[in-house]
Amino acid sequence: MRKLAGLVPGCIAALLLTSIASLASAGGGYAEDRALIEDLQARYMFALDHDDADAYAATFSADGVLDFGAGEVRGRKAIRDLIARMAREAEEKAAKDASELRPAVGRHNITNIAVKVDGDRAVGRAYWFHVGNDNPQRSADLDSFGHYEDEMVKVDGQWLFGKRKIYNEQVAEWAAKGRNPCW
Repeated sequence: MRKLAGLVPGCIAALLLTSIASLASAGGGYAEDRALIEDLQARYMFALDHDDADAYAATFSADGVLDFGAGEVRGRKAIRDLIARMAREAEEKAAKDASELRPAVGRHNITNIAVKVDGDRAVGRAYWFHVGNDNPQRSADLDSFGHYEDEMVKVDGQWLFGKRKIYNEQVAEWAAKGRNPCW
């Protein structure tokens, strides 16, 4: 009987370790999905701030939608073309404004990230703000803010935006209408 009593705790421990190892090797889970979604959001911001139209478009599914207040842009190619055009326009503006000042830059930041994951689909809400130095002193100014409402899909193990709606509180037509965007 003592031999049996000594085996039971060992068997329970082995079962627990096997179960934990099985869960870990299966991948997924909320923590992993959330980390991958936060990575997606960061890659989106870096691509936007560094005028990388290809990397920006790659954060969307092939049929993804970008809704930035002025209407919806559908499909990865159309999204890429929009960002490339914006980058060209910014470069042309910078060339016209050429001075002895270093070029103006801006950086987007994302905070207060809320995510709900349901299998290969997720929804997210987050605040964003923009800091830029487009002034003669090249000093940092908080110049814009708003929030995102996202629908995301997992394609071949990678999270992508199926739809990203951008609200911008600096533009009346793009501003949220006083409701709480989060559940």
